[in-house]
Amino acid sequence: MSASAPAPDSLFLEDITLGEEWRTGTHTVTAAQIAAFAELTRDHHPLHTDEAYCRSRGFPTVIAHGLFGLSLMEGLKTELRLYESTSIASLGWDKVRFRAPILAGDELHLRTRFTAKRPSRNPDRGVVTEFLELVNARGEVVIDAEHASLILARAAA
Repeated sequence: MSASAPAPDSLFLEDITLGEEWRTGTHTVTAAQIAAFAELTRDHHPLHTDEAYCRSRGFPTVIAHGLFGLSLMEGLKTELRLYESTSIASLGWDKVRFRAPILAGDELHLRTRFTAKRPSRNPDRGVVTEFLELVNARGEVVIDAEHASLILARAAA
C-alpha cells in the first residue's frame, strides 16, 4: 500500500503485509516541549536546557533527548491507528540508533515498514515487527529502530 494512502484502522495479524510502508503526518518540535520532557524525566542536562552551552558544543540550539524522539516515534505511529483496537502490548524496542540531533524547530515525520510477523503461543494473537525511521524536513534520519507489538489475530474476533 502506498505510504500516502490513509492507513486502515485496527489491523489484525493476518492483515499485515511484509514490506508495507506507512508515513505519518509531521510534528514540529519546540524548545518548550524539550523543556517539558526535561522536567518530566528529571534530565536537565544543558544540551536540553541551555542554548549557549549547546552552541559551545556545535549545536545551533537546544537538542531533544534521544528518548523524547523515541517517544515521539511511538506517538506518531499511534496516530496511524494501525492497531487501534487490536493492540495488546508493546513488546519492546531493539536496535535503537540516534543518528542525528533533534533540534528545537525541527519538523519530523515517521516512516514505518512491516518486517516480520508470526503467531504467538496463544492462537488468538501474534507478534508484528516494524522498522521505524524518524525523519526531519531535510530528509535526514534522526532515529531508527525496530519495534515489536503483540496484536490480535482474526481468530480472536
